[in-house]
Amino acid sequence: MDIEQNQAELIDNFVKQASAQKGTALGSVILEATSHPSLFAFSEILALPTVAELEGTENSVYLKVLQLFAHGTWSDYKSNCSSLPQLVPDQVLKLKQLTVLTLAETNKVLPYDELMMELDVTNVRELEDFLINECMYAGIVRGKLDQLRRCFEIQFAAGRDLRPGQLGSMIQTLSNWLGTSDNLLVSIQEEIKWADTMSELDKKHRKEVEDRVEEVKKSVSVKKLQTVSRLKLSSEGSKISTLNLVE
Repeated sequence: MDIEQNQAELIDNFVKQASAQKGTALGSVILEATSHPSLFAFSEILALPTVAELEGTENSVYLKVLQLFAHGTWSDYKSNCSSLPQLVPDQVLKLKQLTVLTLAETNKVLPYDELMMELDVTNVRELEDFLINECMYAGIVRGKLDQLRRCFEIQFAAGRDLRPGQLGSMIQTLSNWLGTSDNLLVSIQEEIKWADTMSELDKKHRKEVEDRVEEVKKSVSVKKLQTVSRLKLSSEGSKISTLNLVE
């Protein structure tokens, strides 16, 4: 089963559970979802009315936890740990995996030093083991570990849930890309048109040269015939003169 299908089934399962629960019981569902080793998307759960109803209640901390896993990083947790519950080991692992995905959104070459700082990893061996065993084997990223340059080159990274306001930015980015693509297409079409024009001019010039060569060939042939004719006439005239002298 591929990661997309697995994600879809897990999301559907947790959405059904969260839709049927409230309060502390809903908190247990959120804890299970944010601890699950194969779930990396939470926006569908976050959008549920039952989850939104946690805001302002004694169980609002579960909403904050879900928001953290939908949009946050390990650094965000450390900055706000006083207002959040202590994470269980599976949640810590999950949040660090999600942190790698966030870093990969903006940079396809991640320096080891930055990764170790963001993930609270103390040495390169521990970092590489985490990237291989917990990220690449999990299927959320693909890439190359470059020990010489001390960096992780990202070839693929799964996308995270869109943050509030991020959709508008993505639409603008796509619009800019489409505008650039349209301009590039116009430029390519103009280049093709120019190439076609030059090709026609080249054909026309080649035809003119070939016609001129034919004219020169014909002219040379005519002159050659004329020269041969004159030579024949001259030769015949000499013969007649010789005969007259003999007589």
